[in-house]
Amino acid sequence: MRVYVLNNGYLECDSNQLVAFDTCATARDHNPVHNWITIPVYAVLIHHPDAAILFDTGCHPEAMNGRWPDSLAMLFPYTFKEEHRLENQLRLAGCKPSDVGIVVQSHLHMDHAGNLDLFTHADVYVHKAEFEHGQRLVHQNPNPATHGGYIKADLDVPCRFQLVDRDFELVPGVEVITLPGHTPGVLGLILNLKKEGTLIFPMDALYQRANYGPPARMPGIVYDSVQFFASVEKVRRLAGKHNARVMFSHDMAFFETMKMTPEFYE
Repeated sequence: MRVYVLNNGYLECDSNQLVAFDTCATARDHNPVHNWITIPVYAVLIHHPDAAILFDTGCHPEAMNGRWPDSLAMLFPYTFKEEHRLENQLRLAGCKPSDVGIVVQSHLHMDHAGNLDLFTHADVYVHKAEFEHGQRLVHQNPNPATHGGYIKADLDVPCRFQLVDRDFELVPGVEVITLPGHTPGVLGLILNLKKEGTLIFPMDALYQRANYGPPARMPGIVYDSVQFFASVEKVRRLAGKHNARVMFSHDMAFFETMKMTPEFYE
């Protein structure tokens, strides 16, 4: 089994989006300087003897050309080079979209589900509560500014959705775990590798090392704070059990230490 990290470009945002109260006004400083930061967007390709598995599909290349509402594009401007397009990153790993038989969506926000239209032939695993929540938001109101991080065009694709709500083994060596809190239903992966041990990809259940702690710190974007903290502790327990490395989703300092395609973990 080989695991490739696919660089899908970068978002910019206020650091308070990722770590709540990263900057905060006080009696001594009524107008603190906020931190505008750059964070990575990535997907994960797993070359497994049983299947080619893709974990998340990143941002759509037309995100800033009207696909995202202006309100979202101003909060999280997206930039990428041609090499960061998902198809090109897959090619670096010796794969093309039609080779992917299984997609696991951590959740359905715009920076994780933007290229599902490339995988209408695949089985797409997504948390049942997440699927229902996202679809309800994008279809209840025609105004895209009310859809939060969900983009209607991302979700209106004829994929073979497989709705799940429990932990399970997807294929030998690949476990899917439920980590709700950031949204109603986040899915993470545990990858048990022969040479490099166990990797846990919690995606946005853990944006950054600062969220992990200890103590855990809540992000600025959270659906259920109680579930968020429970999911962080679940990851901590599993990391201890497997002596695993936790792979944070939007941590630039950590991202710069990761192996990037065409390099791989095995």
